[in-house]
Amino acid sequence: MNVKSGTLPSCCVLIPCLNEARAIRSVIESVLALDLPVLVVDDGSDDATPDIVSGLPVTLVRHDQRRGKGEALRTGFRAALQRGHEAVISMDGDGQHVAADIPRLLAAAQRHPGHIVSGARIRHRERQPGYRRRANDFADWGISWAAGQALVDTQCGQRYYPRAALELADIDSGGFAFETDILIEAALQRDVRVVSVPIESRYQGDMRLSHFRPVRDFSRITARVVWRILRHGLMLENLRRIRGTQPLIHDPDHDPGT
Repeated sequence: MNVKSGTLPSCCVLIPCLNEARAIRSVIESVLALDLPVLVVDDGSDDATPDIVSGLPVTLVRHDQRRGKGEALRTGFRAALQRGHEAVISMDGDGQHVAADIPRLLAAAQRHPGHIVSGARIRHRERQPGYRRRANDFADWGISWAAGQALVDTQCGQRYYPRAALELADIDSGGFAFETDILIEAALQRDVRVVSVPIESRYQGDMRLSHFRPVRDFSRITARVVWRILRHGLMLENLRRIRGTQPLIHDPDHDPGT
């Protein structure tokens, strides 16, 4: 698929990063090879990350101190809209997400206009640590309830966000919970649906340790989801709606129409 397809809104690739000197150059260069604009939000790195990024043909926005991934995404959403983009593809700067999946996300966005397109790490899922897999399954159930649609791998950060989601940058959220909250609020406020694209589960030994802290951050995410469900009166209709339904999954590799 041609990633510059005229049938898609103007899109840039958004990379929030914190101390990614080890991988950020290769990540950015792999995206630039697709001829897509890149927007990097540096969340107060104190290593060589800003110097590396500033030497590449990308847009760099810096936080003067660490504010968390949610604030980096929020800053990136605003910056993308200010620069005239109608959509962004988010991906991490540590190498967990690969540029080779971007055309597949865009193919799904073309087939499902106005949807959030989320990578779903369901290929070789056995590579995921058991505790992480169980936690993700529980999160998927709760977030599906809150969003009123069956979802899979709600914790994956490689996503295509349409303008309707970007315009929700100011929702009350922060940290890693922002990625959860944006799925829920886009569904509740804008009726934005989510389509998932299968991608590889990557837990390579040479990656830097994740900034995600399982107990602390998962607890915060769970609390945010429960709060939203209670705030909206348990949303029992949502719970009934997701029972017996399957997530919307689009695999461009097996779709002759893309």
